Amino acid sequence: MLTRKAKRSTPLVMVVDDDQAVRLLARETLENSGFTVRDVENGEQALEEFDVHAPDIVLLDVMMPGIDGFSVCSAIRRTASGRDTPVLMMTGLDDLESIDCAYEAGATDFITKPINWHVLGYRVSYMLRASGALEQLRESRAGLAHAQSLAHIGSWEWDLVTGEIRCSEEVYSICSIDRSSKGGNPILDPVHPLDRGFVQGSIEEAIGRRAPLSFDYRVTLGVGERTLHAELVTVLDEQGEAVCLTGTIQDITERKHAEEQIRLLAYYDALTGLPNRRFFLQQLEQALVFANRYDRMLAVLFLDLDRFKLVNDTLGHGVGDRLLQDVADRLLRCVRRGDCLARADEECPPSLVSRLGGDEFTIMLSDIEHFQDVAKIARRILEAVSVPYSLEGQEVFVSTSIGISLYPFDATTASDLIRNADGAMYQAKEQGRNGYQIYDESMNAKALERIILESQLHKALKEEEFTVYYQPQVSNQSGRVVGIEALVRWNSKELGLVEPGRFLPLAEENGLVIQIDQWVMREACRQHKLWLDSGLPPVTLAINISGQQFVKNELLETVTSVLKESGLDPGLLELELTEGVLMAHTERTVKTLQALKGMGVRLAIDDFGTGFSSLSYLKRFPLDVLKIDRTFINDITTDPDDAAITLATIEMAHTLKLKVIAEGVETKPQLDFLTKNGCDMYQGYLFSKPVPSKELPRLFNCRQ
Repeated sequence: MLTRKAKRSTPLVMVVDDDQAVRLLARETLENSGFTVRDVENGEQALEEFDVHAPDIVLLDVMMPGIDGFSVCSAIRRTASGRDTPVLMMTGLDDLESIDCAYEAGATDFITKPINWHVLGYRVSYMLRASGALEQLRESRAGLAHAQSLAHIGSWEWDLVTGEIRCSEEVYSICSIDRSSKGGNPILDPVHPLDRGFVQGSIEEAIGRRAPLSFDYRVTLGVGERTLHAELVTVLDEQGEAVCLTGTIQDITERKHAEEQIRLLAYYDALTGLPNRRFFLQQLEQALVFANRYDRMLAVLFLDLDRFKLVNDTLGHGVGDRLLQDVADRLLRCVRRGDCLARADEECPPSLVSRLGGDEFTIMLSDIEHFQDVAKIARRILEAVSVPYSLEGQEVFVSTSIGISLYPFDATTASDLIRNADGAMYQAKEQGRNGYQIYDESMNAKALERIILESQLHKALKEEEFTVYYQPQVSNQSGRVVGIEALVRWNSKELGLVEPGRFLPLAEENGLVIQIDQWVMREACRQHKLWLDSGLPPVTLAINISGQQFVKNELLETVTSVLKESGLDPGLLELELTEGVLMAHTERTVKTLQALKGMGVRLAIDDFGTGFSSLSYLKRFPLDVLKIDRTFINDITTDPDDAAITLATIEMAHTLKLKVIAEGVETKPQLDFLTKNGCDMYQGYLFSKPVPSKELPRLFNCRQ
């Protein structure tokens, strides 16, 4: 509770002295100066008058019969109203002992007799001004404390030099700390263990940046967990050094709860607890950004319960609501079991089930790997929804129709995906309900193209439509060819020249890449042995290896067989592995690579920097060569970041005793930069694009 002393229009002065002449002179002087005066002749009367009238200031004689001035002053100080009242002691004594006693009794000041009556009024006015200022400060502090209590805000100050922490009452109240307890840190001690590092780091950041900082954190109290909001300001001295940290904390637990309730009302369906249309649309838009950035597929399923209106009309809306809740639970379970659809990627948006309204639901399946996965989920949903429901003693049967649209094949925006899935759902209803339909226009065309391409891949292996092209790898120092990379090409009799980017990912999915890799290895090793026998220099032959080789655990057997058949020296064979290959199947991969290394085969890490780029696997695996991906080489002379990354990669590789090859070198300035910074080899259009086998020998006579 706030209390304030009543303000008088004319200050009241109480004069206490056993000398009547002194009282009369004091009254005359003070009344002429604009004060109201009450005078008494002894200590007993003084205490009675003080309790009744509560004067603004007391002029008190020291030597009086009965209770002396020291005792009166002490008694006044022990009362609530007299704690801060100014007391001016009048004494004829000038010894230091009396002065000390006056101050020990609580006197504000003293004046010696004989009194200079001319200056008494000024003296009293000054003391009242000082007392008024102190009263205003007290009231201000009390008002601030009350305001902090109302707002659940506490203020504190942390002396960074002495370590002393001064806190307002509300800090102790918010954090449930006993102010009388000694030791400890009232700011950090209550912090939730999981937030302690964050709070300490924020304090260090505020001090280091010399800038205000605000953040939210949790505290653990005896009654549970609360959420606080902190505001920090660093105080600097004249030299700009941080000497103090001042701040406030506010209990925002209720506000957080209110915000959560508002969020639930704004983004969630009250009946089923599922996200609503607004939230689904926002999440879908974010998922599309991710899918576009990482070239992933995404599916939207639009569901409508078949004949739901009949349930409402016959059994009532209460049963209908219960049915919708049960359907929502089953949909959630279906999607949870389908979480294996998505790769283990923390950035990947999760799958999402929402209720659009009525008996309509939507499902987003993010990061789809295969078209077939969506169909599996759709069939699972159809089965789950069609299981009978027991509602208020009634067995209720219901089915659903599902429409499916896929990004990027059917649409590229959230609204278009939902609209197309909605249209496909109506097609499913027209075809008899209790089924699913994939959006027609784009999906069917893409599916047909995929089927044709997959069919032609099988035929290409049988009819030997693949060929191997070779790209030279050149020494930066000598300018001579020191290696060649074998690259597969497909010239289809029916489709024409098919880019590797179109058929190799498909070959990875259906497992044909293993056969393609084996064919390329046999053909390239056979051809390289022929070149060596004809007198070409013994340069390294680099061949790309798919991760499927490690899944099937056939790589060691294949390499052994190919080297034996071709007669090629194992030391001239270099297998190029991607970062993803090394990060998967680790133990098996280590054993396989160590066995290959024992045979003398060289190992290279391809496209370095585009995957995990972890130093741990560079140390763990027996690598010989590191290839810098072309994405860093393209802008190496214009982008300082690419230049810095490339330089750091070269230095790191050399530290690990690895040779470095730069891919995609197309200009002389790029080559000059790489040569200047110690890159060992390069390949790219600057020297030669990939060429057929018959054109390669002439390149050995060329120098860059």
